[in-house]
Amino acid sequence: MTTPKKSVLGKGLSALMDSSSNYSNTITNHVKSGIADIDINNIEANPNQPRTRFDEDALLELSSNIKQIGLIQPITVREIANNRYQIISGERRWRASKMAGLENIPAYIRKTNDEEILLHSLVENVQREDLDPIEIAVSYQRLIEECNLTQEQLSEKVSKPRTTVTNFMRLLKLPPEMQAGIINREITIGHAKVLSGINDSEIQIKLYTEIIANDLTVRRSEELSKAFQEDTSDNNNSVKIPKSKPSNGFPPEYESLKDQLTTVFNANVKLKKNPNGKGEIVIPFGNEEEFERLIGVLEKLQA
Repeated sequence: MTTPKKSVLGKGLSALMDSSSNYSNTITNHVKSGIADIDINNIEANPNQPRTRFDEDALLELSSNIKQIGLIQPITVREIANNRYQIISGERRWRASKMAGLENIPAYIRKTNDEEILLHSLVENVQREDLDPIEIAVSYQRLIEECNLTQEQLSEKVSKPRTTVTNFMRLLKLPPEMQAGIINREITIGHAKVLSGINDSEIQIKLYTEIIANDLTVRRSEELSKAFQEDTSDNNNSVKIPKSKPSNGFPPEYESLKDQLTTVFNANVKLKKNPNGKGEIVIPFGNEEEFERLIGVLEKLQA
């Protein structure tokens, strides 16, 4: 039996995996260096997978790479029956491997319960697969409901501030058409935050319509939201859109660009400029995994 090359694992993924000493003794006959070669047809998708959509072009590209060099990064599975496995993390790699025509796929086999499966899927996808905000919110909601977690406990498990968890969960209270607007990137998280803070459904819909029709920045949306809610004397409920105000010396179109960058990177992008006219675009990150995610976005933009 040929000894496989050492796998290259990202820090975020390797942290989720146990050492080979924890794997089931029932698979030792076909384990290589802690990695099992499993018949790809004996593996099924995880029903708790938070990602519901996969980019077909990205899958084809990954499949092409796998055809040339094989699957370097193993997936992680659990055994659910005799010689039957369910994916914990790596469904995108599994799908691409099937497209590439692989008969067997390298995998780590873990013993874990359903709560751990959902948590592992969520953590890997949020950090490495860039879920859309609604998918993240739904995943958070499922963890809370199915694992009996409080928002505080959830924030600890996913290593996110509680306010971040709360803001994502509030997205699920928005009407379906607004949630669709978030998924389709017609509005940003900043817009959604403004909309979710409005209790009057008519004003909420009116503001959403104005945001789409006039391509409003988040700042202008906040101004208009305040104007709508303060205007109780106008029976026709017609409020003029406030004139845009420069922010930090930037014209409105720069604010619009900032909102677009915020959506693309799913990060609180900031624009800075000094009196001499020089400036910078700042994309913050909270940890190494978040930095790797941002690099991945940049690489996709360059492709």
